[in-house]
Amino acid sequence: MSEAARQVWPTVRSIPVSAVTDAKPPGRLRPARLEQVAGGSGTGRDTVGGAPAGGTAPPGRRAGAATGVGTAGAKPPGAHARPNPAAELGFSGDPGQHGDSGDGMLHAQRTWDASLATSRLDDLGVNAERQRVEIRDVTAAVGLLVDGWPADVRACVQSVMDHTGAKVLALDLGDIDGAGDALDRLAEQYRDRIFVWHVTERPHWRGGTATWGESRAKLLRLDESDVHVLMETSVVLRGDALTPLVAAVVEGAVAAGWRGAEPSGDGVHEAGPGRVRALTGELMAVRRSAALGALPENANYGRNADLELSLGLHGELVVPSGPLPVDRLGAHDVPDDYLDRESRRNYDGVLRLLGAPPHGEPAH
Repeated sequence: MSEAARQVWPTVRSIPVSAVTDAKPPGRLRPARLEQVAGGSGTGRDTVGGAPAGGTAPPGRRAGAATGVGTAGAKPPGAHARPNPAAELGFSGDPGQHGDSGDGMLHAQRTWDASLATSRLDDLGVNAERQRVEIRDVTAAVGLLVDGWPADVRACVQSVMDHTGAKVLALDLGDIDGAGDALDRLAEQYRDRIFVWHVTERPHWRGGTATWGESRAKLLRLDESDVHVLMETSVVLRGDALTPLVAAVVEGAVAAGWRGAEPSGDGVHEAGPGRVRALTGELMAVRRSAALGALPENANYGRNADLELSLGLHGELVVPSGPLPVDRLGAHDVPDDYLDRESRRNYDGVLRLLGAPPHGEPAH
């Protein structure tokens, strides 16, 4: 589609937002869990847990109540117990040899058999189906900043179309190398799922004036979904990687991502799975209403600004257990001097949120 046939705005700021999209309460999401998570670990699933030994159940959960899928109304331990459940399920164990119930080896064998049973259920897709049911009434949209690399843009957007039901909101910055045209061709094919805004303003990291913070904020305000997914066009889905992320948010996380991070004064280290201190923006699902108040809109570039966003969120951040079907297509390079300057500038914001002095300042 030619530029004359499509609407092109002069700047990101000039794109109108037709409604106050942050006013709608995310009624289909559970309240965000607000406990401190720094240094925590886990799976990102049901991190509230049951009642602690000798204590009381979490708010809204009856002490001793069943948790998880298919356990409602479960009988107390020992009621109608079968003598050898492992053999019945087709795992190890001789039906004629039940052993001593206090035998440590038998206990270990039964624990292993239970793990195998859970693994087989996961292989059958039971957990994935449960997550899909949980999020079926939740709206989600993928936000993309498009800054060139049209082949990667096509692969990225097509993977979202192929493996998820999410919409794509794409902001084309300057139609670099024909990336905007590539978006338009996809939008013609998926009219009800892909929405594109074009601006003549080029991205700041490629010599223009459109900044990462302002562009990401515009996408958040153009979105009306419960969950907004930040995704980079250098990433492609090989399967439904969004359902586990959105399900974690529905269950109470404020955000969930493909990669976790542990930032500190000496750099950034990968973290997860489970509860993490920060998330990277390559692929991150976040409660849209929460992101509006945490996004660093003054950031010129995305490197480390994504960490600042996640650190600014009030709630639990998680990386789902198990590898997600996501691949990197390749680096989208920017000039080294720009990368060094802007990444350092953004990381100073990260350090301030951590309570550490910015680079070059003495510790107090």
